[in-house]
Order: sequence, then C-alpha cells, then structure tokens
Amino acid sequence: MIDQVTADKTWGRLWTRLDFVVAFFGIATIVILLLINLPGATDYVGVDNDDAMRLVQVRDLLGGQSWFDLTQYRLGLDGGTLMHWSRLVDLPIAALILAFSQVLPAERAEAAALLVWPLLLILPLFVAVAVGARRIGGLPAMPIALGLAALLALTSNRFLPGAIDHHNVQLVLVAVIAAMLVDPRHKPASFALAALAAALAIAIGAETSPFVATACLVVAVLWAWHGSGFAPAARAFALTVTIAISALFFATVPPRLYTMAACDSLSISYYGITAVGGLLLLVTVQLASNASRRTRFAVLMADGAAVLAAALILAPQCLQNPLNDLDPLLVTLWLDFVIEAQSILQQVRVEPASLGGFYAVGFFAIVVCLLRIVRDDRRESHAILLALILVSWLIALIQLRGAVFANLLSILPLSLLIAELRRNARDDPENMGAGFAFAVTTLLAVPSVWLLVGVFATEGTAGVTERMKASVGPATSSQDCESAAALRQLGLLPATTVVAPSNTGSKILRFTAHRVLSAPYHRNQGGMLTELHIGLATPAEAAAFLRGAGATIIAYCGTDLQTETIRELKPDGLYAALERGEVPTYLEALPRDPKSGLALYRMRF
Repeated sequence: MIDQVTADKTWGRLWTRLDFVVAFFGIATIVILLLINLPGATDYVGVDNDDAMRLVQVRDLLGGQSWFDLTQYRLGLDGGTLMHWSRLVDLPIAALILAFSQVLPAERAEAAALLVWPLLLILPLFVAVAVGARRIGGLPAMPIALGLAALLALTSNRFLPGAIDHHNVQLVLVAVIAAMLVDPRHKPASFALAALAAALAIAIGAETSPFVATACLVVAVLWAWHGSGFAPAARAFALTVTIAISALFFATVPPRLYTMAACDSLSISYYGITAVGGLLLLVTVQLASNASRRTRFAVLMADGAAVLAAALILAPQCLQNPLNDLDPLLVTLWLDFVIEAQSILQQVRVEPASLGGFYAVGFFAIVVCLLRIVRDDRRESHAILLALILVSWLIALIQLRGAVFANLLSILPLSLLIAELRRNARDDPENMGAGFAFAVTTLLAVPSVWLLVGVFATEGTAGVTERMKASVGPATSSQDCESAAALRQLGLLPATTVVAPSNTGSKILRFTAHRVLSAPYHRNQGGMLTELHIGLATPAEAAAFLRGAGATIIAYCGTDLQTETIRELKPDGLYAALERGEVPTYLEALPRDPKSGLALYRMRF
C-alpha cells in the first residue's frame, strides 16, 4: 500500500515537470503520426504544392545556387521567377539532407530529412505551448494544453511527414511569441525571446506581419501602462527586435535587392518599419519610463504616428493585401480556388460544413478572454491573448490561412478554462452538471470536432463517409497527373519548356529536368497568364502563344480543376479541343502512358 502511494506521488510529480510532459506528449504525437501516415505512404514529400517547390529550392541550394539567389530559373518566362521564400527554412532541411547523405543514397537521404524535419518541430511547439499554459493557468493547465496541441498537430497537415513548407515553422514562432508575452513576471529574457521570434517570423513569411505588429503593439502598451517597472522587458524587446531584424535582413537579402520594397518577403519595407519601431520604442523607454501614464501613452501615440509615416514612405503598397495586384484572370481561374486564400464569405458558398473548424474555436477563445477581462481574472494575460487571437481570427475572415494561428493561440485560454472545469468536476463527482460542462467544453476546444459536427449537420452520415473515403482513396491512373509514375514519360523527353496546369508545375520541376511555365505562385504572373491564355485561345491563336513562350510540350491533364474551368469558359479553346480529341496540325500527340493522366503533345516545327 505504501509502495502504491509512493508510486502515485512520484507519477504525480512527473506531470508537474515541463520536460517530462513535453517529452510524453511529443513522443506520443510523433509515434501516432508515424503509425497513421507511414504504412500507406506512396511519397516522401507532402501533398501540398509548396512542399514540392520547397524541395526544388533546397535542391538548387545544395546544387550550388547562391544563398542570396532565390530565382527559380526553371519556372515562368525567360529569366525565371524570383521566389519570395526564405533561405532560413531551406538551411535546416539542406543540413539534414547532407547529414543523412553520409550514410544513405541521395533519394533516401531526402526522404529521411523530410520525415524528420516536421516531426522535430513538434517539440519546440509543445515547449512553447506548455510554458504559455503554465504561465496563464498553472500546472493543471499544462497537460491539457499539450493534449489540445497534440490534437491540432494530428489533425492538421502542417506537421505530417514531408510537410516542409514554412507554415509549421511559423506556428512554432507564433506559439513562442504568445508564451513569452504572457510572462507575469515580465522577465527581460522572455521578451527578448519574443522579439527574436517576431523578427524570424517576418523574415520567414510576411503573412505573419499583422500578428507580429500586434505583438509589438502589445509590448508598447504594456510599457505605457506599467512604466518603469516594465522598462527592462520593453528595452530587451526593442533592442532585440532591432538587432535581429537587421541581422536577418543583411543575412538573407541580396545586396542588389536592398532597395526593393517587396510586400511578400523581408525587404527594405518590413526591415525599415520594424527597425524604426524598435528604435523608437527603445529611445522612448529610456527617456519616458518615469513619466506619468498619460504622458507615456501620448508619447506612444507619437511613436505610432512615426512608424505609420515610415510605412507610408517606405512601402505604402504593403498596407494592403499583396494579392490585390493580381491580374483579374488569375483571381478568377486560380486564386478563387486556393482554399487558404478564401474569405469566410467564399467558404460559406463553397464549403459551409467547414466553417466551425476554421472559426468556432477562435471565437470561443475570444469570448472567454473577454469574460476573464471583465471579471478581472488574470486580466493582463487574457488581454494579451485576446489581441493575438483576435488579429489572427480577423485575418481568417479575409483569408483562411489565419485560422490555424487563431486555433493554436486559443489553446492557452481554453486550457485554463478546461482545467478549472475539470477541478470542479473532481471536487463534486456527484454533480452531473459539472462533469457535463467539463466534457462539452473540452470538445468545443477542438477544431476537428467542430468540423465533424459541421459535416454531419450539413451533409449527414453520407458526407462523413464520403470524406473519409476521399482522404484515403488514391487517385486512379487516369486521374493522376502529379506522381513520379504519372510524370515518368514526360521526364524521359529532352529538357524543354512545358505547358501544364499550375497545380502540376512544382511536381514537374521536382521529377523532371524541364522548365515549366506555370506553378501556383503569385510572383509568376507572366508564366501563369501565358499558360491560361494558351488554354483559352482558339487552337490557331494558341500556336502564337506557344511559340512566343518557347514551349514545345503540352502536358494536358483533363481532370485538373483549373483545366476543367478553362474548358467550360471557352468551349472553342485549345484545351476544350484537346479534350474532344481534336489535335491541331502543329501538335503531335505522343503515345499515352496508361499509368498517367497526362496527355502529351509535342510542337511540330
């Protein structure tokens, strides 16, 4: 009996240790992900186009392309396409490939690296979530928060084997920022780490810039409210963010692009705005920390006006969505089909069943934060989280890509609520209402539960069944236009410029030596528009587009959604003609590969 009591106490103490809890949930999550995904895996690269393109970019780096040269020379029109991605994500993936290549053949080294990288990121994500939960809700909230984080990792596609796009790194950085900002002791080290994560987030992907701006504003407001007591933390944040963004700018931006104001990547615009804001906050903290609260807020407003002026001078165009400048044809035939770029209104029309999965948990967390603030229950921590969750949730209303950040951040306030309800249920086990509240709240904190309920409510059990079949059912050979087998015939042809649907572009770059006109990246507007015009033009007109682009191969995928839309828009266009089997005289139809959904046509010269 004594041994049992001792064992229970030892086990209980383990659950109060951050390292043990993180290791337990981290290892369990990784093992489950491997068990679910590896047995039926047919490829080691993630299903997203960005995963394939990231691998192409890493291969170019390993092949000798300059660290400062992000041009994808095999994409788009003559001269290639300057990509907006950061080498900061390429570097660890390339390092893993090099390390594994010491003991494995090239392809297996790639596969091992792409397996390890997203799984490794789960651990820092869980550390940040655990620290944030412990700071806001104490030890009881920590395992609950990690359980919710594990469910998020298991049900999203960001941490699956092969997911090497930058979004998983951004999720880690966002979690770190939130965990550091809710430090109730305002330790300078916490705010310095938050600043470093903020600078890295901007350098890796500009889509986090509204979130980072909100985090910076939170720090500034905390200083204006607390004054000298918060000065060391504010000083650490301001100094670190200024130094870090400067170092990252000069370490990743080529000198020839120092003066180019890009809105989709780290450039003089984001660097200048961030550095100006950091320096102004640093000077303000030094000079005005002992002033009255009213004076501090007045000075802060002046700083804000100066930062806004810097933004208007350096990059006024960056105060809008970078995708607003897309050609209307690209919006109609490409962007409107990109799920993460859709607004809530588009989602209501296209996929109403998924609304709960994207928006409900974030809204729930916003309400919880507001109620805590009104009740003066850990008001400051919940005010900070409210600002961070709210900006992510509002972004999600415009573009769904913000929803995953809102869902992640919602874990912190909801884990505290669940911990309290769990304690109430334990203290009064005969109270069915307390147990029911605990169980229901736990379910409501899981985005995938909302998604499942939404599908069931709008489509019934048939909808759930069909989605499960679709998630596990492989494409048939006649539909497959993107796998290695589907592209084998194309890869055997001499290297040339290929016309293919944008969704196939990154796969062609990965599996073949060809150049491709189109892949789904907004900086490649010229190449994407050329491919669209080729498909929309009449067969006679399309010949001029093909010759102008120097394209000699058309890789036609009849089941591609964009291609289907083009056929519907222009029944007299080239793609519609090819679908009917009407091949223009200037094209030669190559023998069909029964293992591919592609029909290849070669230009006759």
